[in-house]
Amino acid sequence: MGALRCGGARSASGEFAGRHRSGGSIDSRDGYTFSQQPMEAPEMSSYSKKIALIAVTLVATLVVGACGGGSSGANSSSSDTTLTVGLPSEPSTLDFTSNGDSPLPLLYNVYETLVKVNQDGALIPSLAKSWDISPDRKTYTFHLVDNATFSNGDPFTAQDAKFSIERVKTWTDSSKDAMDVVQSVTANDDHTLVVNLSRPSNDWLFRMTTRIGVMFTPNGVGDLANNAIGTGPYKFGSWKRGDSITLTRNDNYWGNKAGFTSIVLKFFKDATSANNALLSGTINAIGLIQSPDALDQFKNNPKYQIVQGTSNLEVLLAMNNSQGPMANKDMREAVKYGINHRALIDTCYAGYGTQIGSMVPPTDPWYEDLTGRYPYDPAKAKQLLAASGEADQTIQLTVPTLPAYQQCGQVVQSQLQQLGFKVNLTQLEFPAVWFQKVFTDGQYDLNITGHIQPRDICSVFEDKSYYTHYGNPAFKALCDKADAGTADEQVAYMKQASELLVDDAAADWLWLMPNLMVADNDIKGLPKNSVTESFDLTGVSRS
Repeated sequence: MGALRCGGARSASGEFAGRHRSGGSIDSRDGYTFSQQPMEAPEMSSYSKKIALIAVTLVATLVVGACGGGSSGANSSSSDTTLTVGLPSEPSTLDFTSNGDSPLPLLYNVYETLVKVNQDGALIPSLAKSWDISPDRKTYTFHLVDNATFSNGDPFTAQDAKFSIERVKTWTDSSKDAMDVVQSVTANDDHTLVVNLSRPSNDWLFRMTTRIGVMFTPNGVGDLANNAIGTGPYKFGSWKRGDSITLTRNDNYWGNKAGFTSIVLKFFKDATSANNALLSGTINAIGLIQSPDALDQFKNNPKYQIVQGTSNLEVLLAMNNSQGPMANKDMREAVKYGINHRALIDTCYAGYGTQIGSMVPPTDPWYEDLTGRYPYDPAKAKQLLAASGEADQTIQLTVPTLPAYQQCGQVVQSQLQQLGFKVNLTQLEFPAVWFQKVFTDGQYDLNITGHIQPRDICSVFEDKSYYTHYGNPAFKALCDKADAGTADEQVAYMKQASELLVDDAAADWLWLMPNLMVADNDIKGLPKNSVTESFDLTGVSRS
C-alpha cells in the first residue's frame, strides 16, 4: 500500500483533509510555566474544499512518487555537519500563505510560532514563553521571549506578532478562516501581546501551532515564494528546484543550537530511488517510508534504525448517511461488524496500522479506545443485513485511482461479499473525477479515503452538506459545547461527541496510519510521531 503522509508533520499527505474544529488542552513543558486555564479557538468550519483538494493532491505525490526530480547526487562528504533527508514530495512554492502548499521544510525549523505541538500532541511554549487566559476565555495575553531575532537581524517583538496575526486575514489560502474569531490584537509593549476573540473557542490556540501561527517580520514578506526569513534554529539556504532544499544553521538563534550545520531535504521521484540512496550513503535518512515492504532491506542491519510512531491520518470508510442503503443504520452497523480490521491492516499495510475505532487518534486529549464497540462479528453482520431490508441493494464502494486505496477497496469488497453483501467497486480517476463524484456530488455509498488534518472530527461530521452527510444536531451541539467550554469540559464533551458518532455508525475507521522512517543508526532526535504540519528537525543531531 502506498504511503500517505503519516501525520501532520510532512507534506499535507493524508489523502483528504477535512476542515477543522476542536483544539487541545494546555500543558507545561521544557521548564516554562503558563496559566492552567482553558484554551480557546475559532471554529474552522470552512477550512475548506480547497485545502481538502490540496491534501488529496499531495497524497497522490506521496503514493505514486514525488513532484520533484530525484537525482541521487547529494554530497554526503560533510557527514559530520550535514544531514541529508530523502522526501517524496517537493513544494511548488515556499509561500504557504497563498496556495495551501505544505509548510513542510519551514515550519518550526525556519519559521516559528508562539506555541507549538510536541511529539505527544500537547501544546508547549515557543516564541511565547507563557500566556494567560481571561476568566471569560476570550482574551489571551502572551509573554514573549525577549532575545529572539529574525535571520535578517530584525528583533522579534510583539509588533511583529501583531503584524503576523493580522496579516493572515489577507492570505489567499483558505486556512486564514482560523483567524475569523480574532476581534483585536494589541502589542502592549515589545514583549506582551494581547489577542481578543469574539467568542470562547478551544481551537484557536491549537491552530496557532500550524501555518497560520507563523511569525513574520514586515521586512521579510516581500518574496515569500522564494525566500523565508524566520526566527528558527535554521535559516533558509537555497532551493535547487527539482532536487533539494538546503537549510543552514542559524548561529544567532535565541534557543538551543541546532544539531547540524546544514540540513538538505532531497526529493525523489520514487521510493526505490530513495531507498537506494540511503543504502549507498548518499542520504542519511528517509523521512517517509512509502511502503512498509521497503523496510525489509533495512531490518537486522546495524547500520540503520527504523523509527516507527503514530500519526493523525485516519483511513476512513466513509458512509453516505443521507441517501442510498447506507442511510439505513442497520446497514451501516452491518458493514462495521462485517469488516475484519486486523486482516485488512495485515493485507493493505503489512500489519503496521493501528486500530482506533473512532475519528480520534491516541495523541488527542479526548482519545478513547472504541474498537470494542463494533468487533468483527460475521454472524451479527449477516443478521443486521437481513434485518435492514436492504440486502438486495448493491452498495457502491468508490476509491480513487491510487494504489493505496485500490488494494484496500478490493479487500473490503471481498470481506463484505463473503457475508452476502452486494458490493460494486468503482475506481475513480484521481483527483478530478473522484473529487467531483464523491466530495462534490456525493455519488457513493461507501468510500475509502484518508483524513490527515489534526482534530477534525467535528468539521468532518457536523455539517450535513459535507461529503459524509451526517450532520446530527446532537453531535454538533456537543462539538459547540466542547469548543466553548473549559479544558475539562472540552475533553468530556469531545469524548461524548466521539462516542455518539461511533454509536450512530456514521462511518468506519479502518485504521490509523503509522509514521515510518529509516535513518543511519547514529542519527537521534527524529520526530517519531507525525502529528503536526511540520517535519520538525529542530531536535535532530548525530550521536
